[in-house]
Amino acid sequence: MRDDVSPWRFATRGDGRRSIVFNAVVESNARGQGIEGKESVVVGARAVVLGAVCATLGRVSGLSGADSSGRRNTLVLSAIGGRVGRPKGLYRWVRPDERVRIAAGLGAGESPGELALRFGCSVRTVQRIGDESLLVRRRVSDSSRWLSFEERERISRGIAAGESDSEIARALGRHRSTVGREIRAGCGQRRGYRALAAERKSRERARRPKPTKLSLLPRLLAEVEAGLERCWSPQQISARLKLEHPDDGEMRISHETIYQSLFIQSRGELRRQLSANLRSGRGRRRAQGREDHRGRITQMVPISARPPEIEDRAVPGHWEGDLLIGAGGRSAIATLVERQTRYVLLARLGNDRTTRHVIEALKQRIQDLPSHLVRSLTWDQGRELAAHQAFTIDTGIDVYFCDPHSPWQRGSNENTNGLLRQYLPRKLDLAARSQIELDHIAAELNGRPRKTLQWRTPAEKINELLLR
Repeated sequence: MRDDVSPWRFATRGDGRRSIVFNAVVESNARGQGIEGKESVVVGARAVVLGAVCATLGRVSGLSGADSSGRRNTLVLSAIGGRVGRPKGLYRWVRPDERVRIAAGLGAGESPGELALRFGCSVRTVQRIGDESLLVRRRVSDSSRWLSFEERERISRGIAAGESDSEIARALGRHRSTVGREIRAGCGQRRGYRALAAERKSRERARRPKPTKLSLLPRLLAEVEAGLERCWSPQQISARLKLEHPDDGEMRISHETIYQSLFIQSRGELRRQLSANLRSGRGRRRAQGREDHRGRITQMVPISARPPEIEDRAVPGHWEGDLLIGAGGRSAIATLVERQTRYVLLARLGNDRTTRHVIEALKQRIQDLPSHLVRSLTWDQGRELAAHQAFTIDTGIDVYFCDPHSPWQRGSNENTNGLLRQYLPRKLDLAARSQIELDHIAAELNGRPRKTLQWRTPAEKINELLLR
């Protein structure tokens, strides 16, 4: 600034008001720039802090307001009397009716930035209005599930007073684990817990709808769809992903998440038609069960006489069997499941369910297995195995029969029959299926990972026994 130029002067404006004009001439190679607020003007090695001058003039003269005259770098302080006011800028006071509209916009999911632009206020003002409206709604709550802001304030005061989680919980009438979870979720550590910050985080977590894991991870979605197309159950898919991707945290999903993505149509991550690949083929789950009223078989050996090593599955070679019935009860296939490995064999029966035909079909299916893998057979009390003594004489395999109406005594076989219904529904004529088709279905089942086998497949387990 030149020494021959007075740093300020009085001037009369067009509206008759007296103004004190501060003159600042910038001596530099570049063209001088306007001066505002607390910016500094560098003149050579000197800096003139205009904000301090403005504050001093305001206190001395009772001036307020600021503008620029344009041609020179001039800051005008208008003498209108009273205290120093805030310069006119982007933001303004928000009217009560606008506060209501801002709160409604936040509740509808609009961002604070959008609302700030619309109402001409700062983002922080919008956030503060949202916090105030939230506290009005949730200041006091009688819910047994969610904490109110008043309870969060009590937690904050308790932490400041050095109280333990149990002491705070007793004061609130809550369980101590509720208080512990709230502190961890609110701020991560006790000394950093703040009631308002915890309330804001709780509100963010409660927003619905939330993006699901499958919608955010396309690679995981592709793996789940591939598993469903192979007719794997959601639990098999979930466990197999852990085995195939042990170090990839993104390739983790709960079987319940897969079920919800299939059954809740609004989610829409998985194609709706994939639910037909589930074992039940239905869009929702329900309990199943029916009683068996078939007659008894003469000279049968009860399951209670079965040796203990069969019960605990310690020794391989013990099988469970039953018939799978087709449409109208006219056709059937015989199913055999090895208890230790869950290996499946299927025998085509067509429309002939006589005991002679069933026994011949079973003998044909097991004839290629080594003797140490065919030791006993557990069957239900169906009349199709009435000639069990002849079967034992011909094959050397002991046959045991379950108690009436006790399908859980052949749990592996019942579970397998449920799996087979995915391929062979009740309304299907099983006589139309060839033995080659049945072998293909059995191969698919034997290639599925099983939870009880530590997610190995029955084919892998039976191969280990064959190589011994």
